[in-house]
Amino acid sequence: MSGTGRAGRARDLSYEAVMARRAEILRRSTGIDYESFRRGRFAFDYEAMMAHTGYSLEETLAIQAEANVGRTPLLELRNLTRLVRTAAPSGCGARIFIKDEAANPSGSFKVRRAALSVHEAARKGYPGVIAATSGNYGAAVASQAAARNLPCIIVQEVFDSRGVGQPEILEKTRACEAYGAEVVQLTVGPELFYVHLTLLEETGYFNASLYTPFSVSGIETLGYEVVQDTRRLTGRAPDVVVITHAGGGNVTGTARGLARAGATGTLVVGASVDLRGLHMASDRDFNRKSFTTGHTGFGVPFAVWPDRADVVYNAARPLRYLQRYVTVTQGEVFYITEALAQLEGLERGPAGNTSLAAAVALARELPEEAILVVQETEYTGAGKHPTAQLTFARANGIEIRRGDPAGNRPGSVIVIPEDIEQVRVTDVSLDELRRSYLRHAWQAAGGEIGPEDRAFFAADLRTSGAFVDETLAALAASR
Repeated sequence: MSGTGRAGRARDLSYEAVMARRAEILRRSTGIDYESFRRGRFAFDYEAMMAHTGYSLEETLAIQAEANVGRTPLLELRNLTRLVRTAAPSGCGARIFIKDEAANPSGSFKVRRAALSVHEAARKGYPGVIAATSGNYGAAVASQAAARNLPCIIVQEVFDSRGVGQPEILEKTRACEAYGAEVVQLTVGPELFYVHLTLLEETGYFNASLYTPFSVSGIETLGYEVVQDTRRLTGRAPDVVVITHAGGGNVTGTARGLARAGATGTLVVGASVDLRGLHMASDRDFNRKSFTTGHTGFGVPFAVWPDRADVVYNAARPLRYLQRYVTVTQGEVFYITEALAQLEGLERGPAGNTSLAAAVALARELPEEAILVVQETEYTGAGKHPTAQLTFARANGIEIRRGDPAGNRPGSVIVIPEDIEQVRVTDVSLDELRRSYLRHAWQAAGGEIGPEDRAFFAADLRTSGAFVDETLAALAASR
């Protein structure tokens, strides 16, 4: 298969040829020369790449304010905190706050990352913007593109092979189209990145990827605002910030923003819905998950091999910043979604409520004077609502019942708790994720890993050089 590029030259559009042109397509579509940051086979200068955006935190805040992005309210969830304390040991039950990012244009924190990317596209004179995403980020890019009068294309995985789409994804399609974007809908499979690349090459549009430095830098303002708001309301920085973890950008950007605000003692906790056993690229499993993001199907793979993303070097590096990683079940998130609506009068979507479900369990471990912040909410809509998701789950043969969520089986059974005591977290071993990361690198390198890469791994994994050396030695001994 061949096509004609912008200069009229015939292009080989075979999968192999497009992938071979990947680095050049990405360089042209972002203005980032990723090769200039390379320091080894895997190592690159992460901080230099992040600084390459050229925007200070103050400039990013100003760009976002110009686009009516950010400065969202921090709300104390007093009723939910009171409920948590009824199930906590004496003297425990931290104060729970939530940063209401649903107040943003497009209704989620992702408009922070979109604002900087679309600003950069307009500043550099790109004719439009493209993003490959399942939804909330697509709506954010479309919203910002509309505000700057730029054409926008969103590439989405929407359907299984039967042409059936999950309600949450279809809701996000509607949102993208409402902002005037052209949405290219695909069935689940490996073609998403290929189509993304061919469209970038054909149109000359800016690549507003989730994983560029522009995108992740845009989220730093969220972490910064969380600290500023918490200090204003309580007189000090938060003790714990809980962040829904999917591809890692939310964790990375927020944690960097916390550090910029001087909150070096704040514990950074990532939370994902446990969807272990479901394969994200499986046609069968595609519609058997009731969450399209914020789950382990993204959270674990992107933690253990970040550069699987649609850029050369991923600016989202979750293991650099996570200090604890926990999972919750689908039923627990549905339960907390209803609790937030009925106790606090806040009807919000599922992604932010993943971290809220984890926060409810974590708050029971902490003293009453502790400050725990959930750093985002998202908008809800017909396809995002628990009713739509659970109805769709039943139509796909999944059993829905009330009881102990320990009985949850991803893709088979969703168990919704009967009381707040049944909302719990399960810890994921960060050291096991680090070992998995190093195993990927060791296999890719055929066991040949130099000192530059070893030093990079220690920084990228928030660990010691000794841990890296011991893990690599163990892998070599197991040959």
